[in-house]
Amino acid sequence: MNRKQFLTFLLSNIVLVLVSLIIYHQYYVKDQTFDTERIKAIAVAEKEIQFSSRYKDRFISSVPTDFINAANLSRESVVSINSIIQNHSNNEVKNYASTSGSGVIVTKDGYIVTNRHVVENADRITVILNNQKEYLAEIKGMDSNTDLALLKIPTDGLPYLVFGNSDSLQVGEWVLAVGNPFKLSSTVTAGIVSAKGRAIDLLERTGIESFIQTDAVVNRGNSGGALVNTKGELVGINTAIISEDGNYEGFSFAIPINLAQKIIKDLMEYGVVQRAWLGVEVSNVDNEIAESLNMKQVAGAYIEMVYKDGAADEVGLKRGDVILSVNDKKTNSVAQFTEELGKKRPGEKISLRIFRNSKEIQVRTTLKNQINTTEVVVFLKDKIFENFGLELRMLTDYEQNLCQCQGIYVSSVMQNSIADKANIEPGYIIQKVNGINVTKEKMTEVFERNDRPIHLEGKYENYPDIYNYKIE
Repeated sequence: MNRKQFLTFLLSNIVLVLVSLIIYHQYYVKDQTFDTERIKAIAVAEKEIQFSSRYKDRFISSVPTDFINAANLSRESVVSINSIIQNHSNNEVKNYASTSGSGVIVTKDGYIVTNRHVVENADRITVILNNQKEYLAEIKGMDSNTDLALLKIPTDGLPYLVFGNSDSLQVGEWVLAVGNPFKLSSTVTAGIVSAKGRAIDLLERTGIESFIQTDAVVNRGNSGGALVNTKGELVGINTAIISEDGNYEGFSFAIPINLAQKIIKDLMEYGVVQRAWLGVEVSNVDNEIAESLNMKQVAGAYIEMVYKDGAADEVGLKRGDVILSVNDKKTNSVAQFTEELGKKRPGEKISLRIFRNSKEIQVRTTLKNQINTTEVVVFLKDKIFENFGLELRMLTDYEQNLCQCQGIYVSSVMQNSIADKANIEPGYIIQKVNGINVTKEKMTEVFERNDRPIHLEGKYENYPDIYNYKIE
């Protein structure tokens, strides 16, 4: 039975039921209202249709969803990534390890997004296209807070996936996972969106976890691959599974593309992510909190702490407030709140709906960065600094005016690294390297040379003394 025949059949049955109701009312029921008997008759008819075998051969299953176009589009734009990690001893390569994963072409001139864990620490990265062409890739930037990385290969005219809208994804909607599990290239699996806004404790404490959960089959090698809708639009980056043995067990998780898109754009423009900061510590609203605050729903991001002079403090937010939405997007959990904030840059204005004293209020504020200004923060992304255990960035104009100095700021020091063993601590402002006033170029040049030791001279924030360090 085709669709037209089915609709004709359904309409004729509806007419038949209505005629039966009228006859039933006119000739058999005189002392009861038509409405009451109509309800009974409809119930009888519905039960007959639902359970009678006479009607089953006239119904057909839903029309199969066509994945062919979406699969063709995404297979052309998903690549295989091989990362080589070399082990050096006495300036000689003794052995190497390799990891493999997937990536998604997002521009025709060779930008590829993947997971950070696919390419971190790699000395050599090879990208293999669907047509089997191979290219050496350069890392343009990485972000540990979202486990994303951006690569670039030297070519043009590539097929790429168009960004979809992950906010519009519905639970139950069909999606495809495309990648290279177990080195099986261009593999497509199908599933549905099982949940949104999932936090699975995969990333560090400051990580942004608001994953799309699907039951599309994802295995080792799928990391960094595409999650697409049936239109062939990119809606997520496949990142993780929950498994006892490392293989698929029914749960896979993808980074929403609306969040990833902002990260990709930042890495393209700055090499690092410009992270927006509201200046609060939050937790999930539970039943106990909801009851104590007289909330009708158990939902929202409960403010545990407000940092002085932050964006939240400037508009009067305080401990005990509950953030219900950001720019009219509901934030029923901390995961959803951090996702919405993760899409913003310092300097952007946002509207917050807050629950306070049994009422909802609306406030607007301007987001800041991690140093509490609205300036762009420029990090030094050269891998050589990471090898020494240093995360470095340039001083902002505000900081230069504040300390009346110029230099390079140590944002963090990796535990047990070379820098850590030299006793360098975060907050150190490097002003001279080997006796020369420091610049980004000079810093990179000195660290890349094999000459040791390296002498650093500088000071710490709010301390007037000069501190000298020697890196062996």
